[in-house]
Amino acid sequence: MSDVNAGGTPTALPIRIQGLTKKYDDLYALNSVDLDIESGEFLTLLGPSGSGKTTLLMAIAGFNRPDGGSIKFGDREVILTPPHKRDVGMVFQSYALFPHMSVAENIAFPLKLRHIGADEAQRRVEEALDTVQLGGLGGRRINQLSGGQRQRVALARAFVFRPRILLMDEPLSALDKKLRERMQIELKHLHRQLGVTTVYVTHDQREALTMSDRIAVINHGELAQVATPAELYNEPSNAFVADFIGESTMLPLVRDESGHLFLQDARISDRTYRETTGGWTLVIRPERLYLTDGQEQTSEQSLVFRGAVLESVFQGETAFVLISLDGGVDVAMRFGTGSRESTVVLKPGDRISVGLQRKDIILIPNEAA
Repeated sequence: MSDVNAGGTPTALPIRIQGLTKKYDDLYALNSVDLDIESGEFLTLLGPSGSGKTTLLMAIAGFNRPDGGSIKFGDREVILTPPHKRDVGMVFQSYALFPHMSVAENIAFPLKLRHIGADEAQRRVEEALDTVQLGGLGGRRINQLSGGQRQRVALARAFVFRPRILLMDEPLSALDKKLRERMQIELKHLHRQLGVTTVYVTHDQREALTMSDRIAVINHGELAQVATPAELYNEPSNAFVADFIGESTMLPLVRDESGHLFLQDARISDRTYRETTGGWTLVIRPERLYLTDGQEQTSEQSLVFRGAVLESVFQGETAFVLISLDGGVDVAMRFGTGSRESTVVLKPGDRISVGLQRKDIILIPNEAA
């Protein structure tokens, strides 16, 4: 494969991780992780604090030394290669900008380290500034910039030397909600423009769903699931992923001798299901529930449940309702306030009937560890 594409930009590199292990005393921060990241892909490492996602990113960057395993950039093994020789762009959570330098000087710093000529460096810096929509601001000091502008400078510095891999460690965490959401879209557009292989770390599942080609969900140093955002949301492979990605109500099911699954008296599916060590769980996404007219019954198309409202909360663009179903289990329902359901005023104690289309049923096996 050529190192440069037809437009003169270095081609993106795939990353292949095999058996990567990192221990701190008796604790596995990474436990034999295998992960293939495609050339030009935007892959997010997602998980709660302490899950191992940053440890994995720092291993890719070369800032920590794994105890075992392999990391390849293309065909090149880099497990023993120091960070400055891996030729990756890095955006840190704190941005790590130099306050005594101007914006242009900050962006030019990686070019200076690589002995790029002054004219070429200036051209690349101006091009990078335009790419992150900071054209004309090269002479400003870092303390004269807003949080969003500083984040853009950090991004420009990370890609100005044309790396084939770009790594980002929660770069939006310091921004307010509205700016953070806008920058998510801008980062997505920037990745499409650059075409560089990108590995992004976050604990924010909505951010991961918004930006990623694929998401690697990490828990206790192991990969829980690697899939597209839609696959993770609609087809979680285990209880951790179902609970961590989006809102969900998880209801235990009863399996009869023939292999059918039941929630109370309602048979969930005509299919038969294998016996598992921990049983089966029905995952209900709150937005998939809907109010019925009270006459609808469980059918081949839908399940219908009856219960009482425990709480009803208006939250702007959506409303959240907590319902105690007959039989003693609670479920959450969420609907847009622009829908017909929003015209119904629900109060604690109201008796209601809710439906779930069978096509929206999510079932997960609870395998014992």
